[in-house]
Amino acid sequence: MLPWVSEFGHLYNIKQSKNFKCSIDRAKRSFYRSANVIFGRVGRIASEDITLQLINTKCIPILLYGLEACPLLKSDLSSLDFVVNRLFMTLFKTSNTYVVKCCRDHLGFGLPSVSWSKRVQKFEAKFHACNNLLCKITDC
Repeated sequence: MLPWVSEFGHLYNIKQSKNFKCSIDRAKRSFYRSANVIFGRVGRIASEDITLQLINTKCIPILLYGLEACPLLKSDLSSLDFVVNRLFMTLFKTSNTYVVKCCRDHLGFGLPSVSWSKRVQKFEAKFHACNNLLCKITDC
């Protein structure tokens, strides 16, 4: 017999709800863990540009892994964006959101919410093009 729980984990924690919901807390923890490893290794030795390149190639994929299959609320997307904004606040030692936005724009570092929407479109296109019977049955 299976126990009744309010959340269970696979790639993401699936929440008990009337509709299908995912929790992104595990992804955010993994992002912070990997970003802290990078900061611990390169510290203030590497330039901000190099550090952000490492974050973009190693940590952002961890944050967004598998999320294209999860329906996210605006609050979830804001929470993902805050992770990146907080990273910039730490890196540039500021709490000014305008400065953070200017730094992100100048360095071409996109927000996770934008990346997520592009990934969802790509996922849906692949899903609709799939010839698998299960995909055809669940296709809306």
